[in-house]
Amino acid sequence: MAEQITNNRDSLREDFSGLDPNKTVALQLSHRTIRRFTDEALTNREVETLLEVARHTATSSFYQQCTIIRVLNPAIRHEIYEASGQPYVDGTAGQLWIFVADVHRDAQIRKEAGQGPEATELASTFFAAVKDSLLAAQNVVVAAESMDLGTVYLGSIAGDYRRVIRALKLPRQTFPVLGLLIGHPAQAPQYKPRLPLNVTVGVDEYPAFSNVTEALREYDDVVAQYYDLRDENRRVDKFTAQIARKMGVSRSETAPLLAVIKEQGLALRDE
Repeated sequence: MAEQITNNRDSLREDFSGLDPNKTVALQLSHRTIRRFTDEALTNREVETLLEVARHTATSSFYQQCTIIRVLNPAIRHEIYEASGQPYVDGTAGQLWIFVADVHRDAQIRKEAGQGPEATELASTFFAAVKDSLLAAQNVVVAAESMDLGTVYLGSIAGDYRRVIRALKLPRQTFPVLGLLIGHPAQAPQYKPRLPLNVTVGVDEYPAFSNVTEALREYDDVVAQYYDLRDENRRVDKFTAQIARKMGVSRSETAPLLAVIKEQGLALRDE
């Protein structure tokens, strides 16, 4: 197994020799998505550590509008799998966490204080809760990788938000932003090349698309080589071809979103 895991782990890895990263930055530059996990369970200490990292994440206006649901019941995890459609979500490998944008708790606090619901129905309040959830999830990922654990984000739960809400018994004014699988890696995929900085970074203004087309062509060649050489599901594909062909097609991208947000009593006001 060890030989399998280390096989080709440095293929196509970008050259960061011009940087001087500390251990944390080096870890972040080495991020890879892990979709296969061993049967080794997370220890209580590992779980507690990651939860404390999430708890101490920066939060918008100190509202702390994120709740994490650890899915330990296999039947409930199967429901999340059904919503997601990703085979690695089902079963017992790794631990499944759902990061929930939580306006409900603060709404109850305000209600007990005799305050009306208007502030908790604002779109800006919901957006702040989403930001809290995303920040907490990213903090957990960095911490998990520092502990030699692997992770995979599950934006795919968007395939059926209503099913996730029912499975987790989420109250109104909450919303499942994303899932995260955390566990001991059973694979070591190649590093996936990212868009270059001259495409994704502007100075004082948005970079004009006409100025980055050549960089995109070069990046397409790098991505095509990545797919040609990677260990699994080999295909020769380009980044721009994926954007043109795949965007807005998958179930997670086409399932109802705004309607479910409104059903949950969120973002009802925009003033």
